Amino acid sequence: MTEVKKTVRKTTKVGVVLTNEADKSVVVKVESLVMHPLYRKFSRSSSKFMAHDEENTCNRGDRVLIEECRPLSKRKRWRVRHVIERAQ
Repeated sequence: MTEVKKTVRKTTKVGVVLTNEADKSVVVKVESLVMHPLYRKFSRSSSKFMAHDEENTCNRGDRVLIEECRPLSKRKRWRVRHVIERAQ
């Protein structure tokens, strides 16, 4: 029997850490630009994601890269891959 290897590309997003109060968890705000279908004007929208931070290295204001993963809890489906930029 031959083995079939599937390559799964995980979705990644860049956002800013809002809170790191929970143990090994952070809330990340991701902003995006969305074009209005009729008026062709861009508006800014944002979403918040709970992400798993294994080493508790993220602080408020850090810019991080998160990637999707298996469900880790009720709200956590993302994992912090690495910190892009530290807050001042």
